[in-house]
Amino acid sequence: MGLNIAFFGSSLVSSRWNGAATYYRGILRALYGRGHRSVFYEPNAYERQQHRDIEDPHWSRVVVYEGEDGARRCLDDAARADVVVKASGVGVFDELLEASVLERRRPHQLVVFWDVDAPATLERVENDKSDPFGRLIPRYDMVLTYGGGRPVVDRYLALGARACVPIYNGLDPATHHPVPPAQKFASELGFLANRLPDREARADEFFFGVAKRQPERRFVLGGSGWQDKQRPGNVNYLGHVFTSDHNVFNTSAGAVLNVSRDSMARAGYSPATRLFEAAGAAACIISDAWEGIDQFFEPEREILVADSGDAVNDVLNRFDRAARRRIGEAAHRRAIAHHTYADRALDVERALGVTECRERAASA
Repeated sequence: MGLNIAFFGSSLVSSRWNGAATYYRGILRALYGRGHRSVFYEPNAYERQQHRDIEDPHWSRVVVYEGEDGARRCLDDAARADVVVKASGVGVFDELLEASVLERRRPHQLVVFWDVDAPATLERVENDKSDPFGRLIPRYDMVLTYGGGRPVVDRYLALGARACVPIYNGLDPATHHPVPPAQKFASELGFLANRLPDREARADEFFFGVAKRQPERRFVLGGSGWQDKQRPGNVNYLGHVFTSDHNVFNTSAGAVLNVSRDSMARAGYSPATRLFEAAGAAACIISDAWEGIDQFFEPEREILVADSGDAVNDVLNRFDRAARRRIGEAAHRRAIAHHTYADRALDVERALGVTECRERAASA
């Protein structure tokens, strides 16, 4: 009953300017474990192939294409799949791919739009009625989203989506787990995020502003794009941190900060990949506040929630290292019990109707 899935996304093998990499890997690896096979089509763009985090995995076939002709050849190749997925934010040829996967649809083939930045996509389409993607939404068999909960589902349905199902971020325990700390990454507070316009003001308040107030403490920053950012002298900037170092980054910090992008914070119900990575490493997480956070982790027991830079500063002063360690361990237990990618793979199967088919076959 396994499916053959053709997946058009940004990159499976590189996390360079590609925050969805861990999400793609976790989902597709877990689906492989459930008997499904996938081909991941990604463009040679943004120097990602020169900055790979992983080699081609055994659990998904990776096809790297060059230019528009390469994209069209991959679309031809995808015709054999049971499910064709176009993910948001490929970065090149997005409009071509979004239209072409529908134009080339075969009978009995599911065509899915998988939105890894649904709040931003929805704001764009809702504010621009001429956006070509808006006309395509009703033609997809379904929309899957990285998160967003009921508010995002209702907005997609209002735009004509046939169905919309959130598939949340999760944890792959084989990839993200506790490891011994390292002095290179040691800090009072660690922040791992790429520099993006709709996150920067919140980073200024929740991270850089707090570092200024606590000059005697060490803060560590990782991620792309911050090299020319004015920052306090007690902030150690590491540049891009490869996924192989995420565990040690998380376990070496007294606490790990999560700051949502503006659109995701407004939509709520959008736990970032970083939350589950940090929980997998049993790190104490301090997150900005957004609606629905208690659906994933219990505030004050499994996660610390701050609605301002003042609150982050207060949390660092109020919770000592032992208390933070207990919170990180509780988050780790919750993630292992309820938020692994094995759980998310079951959600994908239910959305695609695979669970129903298996139940019918078992009862026949």
